[in-house]
Amino acid sequence: MPIAGMRGLNSSFESYRFMKLSRESLYAIEGLFVLSARPLGTVMLLRDIAKARGVPQTFLAKIFQKLTRAGIVTSSRGAVRGYALLRRPKDIKLREILLAVEGADLFDRCIFWSDRCADADPCPMHNRWKKLREQVIEELMERTTLAELARDSIKEKGARIGATQRPKEIFDHVDPGRDSQERAS
Repeated sequence: MPIAGMRGLNSSFESYRFMKLSRESLYAIEGLFVLSARPLGTVMLLRDIAKARGVPQTFLAKIFQKLTRAGIVTSSRGAVRGYALLRRPKDIKLREILLAVEGADLFDRCIFWSDRCADADPCPMHNRWKKLREQVIEELMERTTLAELARDSIKEKGARIGATQRPKEIFDHVDPGRDSQERAS
């Protein structure tokens, strides 16, 4: 719906109403879900990771190179090839994943007008967003772990298909109550 008085910005505004992450971030998280369902250090072939979540293998290869450089996964060559998590899912923060994939300026970007806003040339919402940005990063991105995302994803999928039990493999090495207990302390 066009906004009165914003003719020249309508198409731009409509495209960027909400903070958007790239498909690359979605695929990174999907791939990490597969690894998080396995015991720590389990090496999986990239094609198996891609197939498990229906993600294009060639695109996932580029993403996993970034995750390797960021110290989130490790790459193995030789007889056992593939990728494995370097840390437990409860120790990997959403912020780390998104920064690895989207770039260091991710949280400095304007969520309202992507091509126009900066400190030197602020949009009308720039200063308000700047104040909230740090709180959002701390509260949401820094405290949310891969384990929590995986658990939420399983719960959501279970609810959609009417499942009464959660798939055990996600929880074999992730204590569901532990993350929330650690945050409370």
